Amino acid sequence: MRLLHYILTVCLFLLPTAAMALDGKEILQKVDRNLEPESYESYRKLINIEPDASRKEFVIYSVKSGRDKIVTLFLSPASDKGRTTLRQGENMWLYIPNVGKPIRITSLQSVTGGVFNNADIMRVDYTEEYDVATLSEQGDTYLLTLKAKNTSVAYDQLKMTVDKALLLPREIEAYASSGMLIKTLHFKDLKDFGDGVKRPATIETDSPLYKGYRSVMLYSGLKKRSVSPEVFTLGYMPRIEELRK
Repeated sequence: MRLLHYILTVCLFLLPTAAMALDGKEILQKVDRNLEPESYESYRKLINIEPDASRKEFVIYSVKSGRDKIVTLFLSPASDKGRTTLRQGENMWLYIPNVGKPIRITSLQSVTGGVFNNADIMRVDYTEEYDVATLSEQGDTYLLTLKAKNTSVAYDQLKMTVDKALLLPREIEAYASSGMLIKTLHFKDLKDFGDGVKRPATIETDSPLYKGYRSVMLYSGLKKRSVSPEVFTLGYMPRIEELRK
């Protein structure tokens, strides 16, 4: 009887843990927070590489707040310096200093002209845009199939391979509603940024639609930071540089 009681107790103890481990929504929420604090600032270098090996590089500064607001400031090259972008949920704008008025942009466009589109550069939480459709286990990874919550999301479906131990993505395949593969994102170079933030410092992307072209995103200086809600308004776009002082 004692042995039976012990076995039943162990089973009851393990069942909730197993259920939690297979809760796709919770896994995705943890992926979001492990990739980035809810509110943070960071610097990134974006590198576009063409088939002839020529490169164009951009350096941008970003501040994100909550699950769906982010601003970016272009620091280089000189031709783009001072440009800013703003994302509020599904809405995106680009501010160009000599134009003086924010203009609407879309998630599938690219302010840098590479394989990364605006949704990649101004990424909000995955849980904000996607529901978990399926979850399976493959060795030391989870495979999440994510379905867009509405048609305004850049990709209709994502297939995300997640490291079980770290709860961080290793690879994400992005698909159109037709089922066509648009691009693949590869997450590399795990780095400790401090203050509990440990995530891949490099994201590389390639696309069957742009053979021979690649884009790379390198993270640095990622740290928790909260700013005023005013920062995420159209009127503040010309002043994003002030956040770096």
